[in-house]
Amino acid sequence: MELAKSVLEETLKSFLREDLGYGDITTDSLVGPEIQGVANVVCNEPAMIAGLWEAQALLEIAGCKGASVVEEGERVSASSKILNATGSASSLLKVERTLLNLLSHMSGVATATSELVEVAKKHGAGKIRIACTRKTLPGLRYFEKRAVAVAGGDTHRLRLDDAVLIKDNHLAIGGTIADCIKKTRARVSFTKKIEVEIVDPDQAVEAAEAGADIILLDNMRTDQIEEAVSLLRKKNLRERIILEASGGIRKDNLVDYLRTDVDVVSLGAVTHSAKSINMSMSIKPVKRR
Repeated sequence: MELAKSVLEETLKSFLREDLGYGDITTDSLVGPEIQGVANVVCNEPAMIAGLWEAQALLEIAGCKGASVVEEGERVSASSKILNATGSASSLLKVERTLLNLLSHMSGVATATSELVEVAKKHGAGKIRIACTRKTLPGLRYFEKRAVAVAGGDTHRLRLDDAVLIKDNHLAIGGTIADCIKKTRARVSFTKKIEVEIVDPDQAVEAAEAGADIILLDNMRTDQIEEAVSLLRKKNLRERIILEASGGIRKDNLVDYLRTDVDVVSLGAVTHSAKSINMSMSIKPVKRR
């Protein structure tokens, strides 16, 4: 999950450019470049914190310095100070909103993921992974997936080149499950796993016998998943397959899916629908002696 520093910095610079435009006309009119400032970032509600490294990188890009008060992945209570910053007051004002947006969003993703991870630990005997999906906001995938990882979740595929995932539309065009697995197995590296999405319990055996490494049980009810597991066990195929349940799974029905003997539960909601955490940044001028 570590992105090359130079690539990450370019992405963060693009975020700042998007907000800055041709200049902060308010700050440039009111705050002289000679004025130094100190700032504190406060988390205004209980949360798991993620994005501190990115926040400090944004401050460095702006010519400021940041120091974390808490650790990445730490749970904090309301009104907790999480980051201090110093530098030009003008620069602190210009970086403020971008920093808060990213930190609040990443912490929201981490908080949502951590809640599900805790449920999985309690009801899944610590054996079931909570994963996100590729349902991420354009331009934010790295940051959202890193927040998931900070919270103990699984990032799943970061990109299309991470693994083969044969979905319904691939099958509609590429042929049968067996045909598609055979074609991809011949084309891609032996280091890449092959996952097949199925919508009917009977397809589980077909996918396993054709050589799938992972079977994605898509939008299935828990009874359908249990049927798929039973069919695999009867054929002595269950232990060689990773089973992933996805689609229609929420926090309020997660326990039901954890009891179906799957290995992974994936949810798009932890990235595309995570609530942003309420944070604020106070900036004060440094008094001259």
